[in-house]
Amino acid sequence: MRFGIIGTNWITDRLIKDAKAHPEFSIGAVYSRTEETGRNFADNYQVKNVYTDMEEMFQSGDIDAVYIASPNAFHAEQSILAMQNGIHVLCEKPAVTSVDEMDRVIRASKDYQTTYMEAMKPTVTPTFLNLKKHLHKIGPLRRFVFHYNQYSSRYDKYKNGIIENAFKPELGNGAMMDLGVYTIAPLIHLVGEPKSVLKNDYLLSTGAIGQGSMILQYDHFEAVLMYSKISDSYYPSEIQGENGVIEIDKISEPSQIVIRYRDGQTEDISVQHDYDSMYYEVAEFIACVNNKQIESTINTHEISRSVAKLLAE
Repeated sequence: MRFGIIGTNWITDRLIKDAKAHPEFSIGAVYSRTEETGRNFADNYQVKNVYTDMEEMFQSGDIDAVYIASPNAFHAEQSILAMQNGIHVLCEKPAVTSVDEMDRVIRASKDYQTTYMEAMKPTVTPTFLNLKKHLHKIGPLRRFVFHYNQYSSRYDKYKNGIIENAFKPELGNGAMMDLGVYTIAPLIHLVGEPKSVLKNDYLLSTGAIGQGSMILQYDHFEAVLMYSKISDSYYPSEIQGENGVIEIDKISEPSQIVIRYRDGQTEDISVQHDYDSMYYEVAEFIACVNNKQIESTINTHEISRSVAKLLAE
């Protein structure tokens, strides 16, 4: 499957590295706003076709699908344009910046019968999928504590007056959109939407969220979500139940998950990953396209909509 690439950044480099293990993955073209940037990126991967006109790339016949890793604020329009031209879309998280955008994306996927999937990597990994099968073992659920706190490599520049995209809210960036989404999506996958939400954010001078937290109330339990681009945390995430606790090494990229029962016993429910994490989202997406599914049965359109709803709360 020939992919077009939108977004010439580190996350795209990582996706390509991981996706190369898939026998059907190839790069047909690269889009960039400038020929020089696009050509430099394309040359790294021996890609011939470079475009500075996005619709021209979609209509070129060089690609079957597109991976979108541009700033978040551009995701919806670029996804819709691709699908209008019959191109399947794997869009980096967060898929959109509003529920209205998500509704338009879903409608385009249905209208043009093209596959659309949000590239939410943790929820399609073998270890997370196995977690879903074992969740009942800790008895009645009482609390989820998910967090993703990672001091941004761009924050020191920010403090010195150099504002990069990571801290520009007009591009849909900030701690909640970039990191908090990794705590929200797994929660929605496991237990659905909450009854109510209490949210607290610390805004930087640009208006971007530097760090924040959410308390989500369900009928019989709560979820506490924390996210930051201005501080670190090294603690695992966890799910608390009356019979034990499920400990997750890293909610954004789970590889080690252990159940600690109240009687002192432990059970490792981790699954061996034969590939790097982003491989699994590419594999799921390619399978959907091959099976003529407009959405994944794991990273569904409705889950992406629920995540967008909470991001916009």
